[in-house]
Amino acid sequence: MTSNESGRFRRLGEEGRSRLVFSIDGQPAEGCKGDSLLVAMLMQIRHLRSSEFGDGNRAGFCLMGACQDCWVWTDTGERLRACTTPLAAGMRIATKAPEQAWPSLA
Repeated sequence: MTSNESGRFRRLGEEGRSRLVFSIDGQPAEGCKGDSLLVAMLMQIRHLRSSEFGDGNRAGFCLMGACQDCWVWTDTGERLRACTTPLAAGMRIATKAPEQAWPSLA
C-alpha cells in the first residue's frame, strides 16, 4: 500500500498484515486485515460521511460506538458503525444513505 497524503492516518511499520480490497462510493479502496472500517476509510478519504445537518463532513467522534457520528451504509442500505465494524474484503460502502433507506411518506 502506498502512502496516501490526503488521508488522516499514516501507517507506521505495519507491512506484515494482509491487504483487503473494498470500495467507497464505487471507488476502489484498500485496508489491512484487522482494521476497523473507520480506520480503513480514513486512510483512503478524509471523512466517513456528510452531516445531515449541513455542517460539513464527519470523521467519527467517540471512536467506540457510543455516538452517532460514524454511520455509513452498505450499497444495499444496511447501516454500519464504522468505528466498531471490522473491515472485510469486498465490502461496498456508501458515504450517503441510499434512497431506499429513507422512509416513504406516501
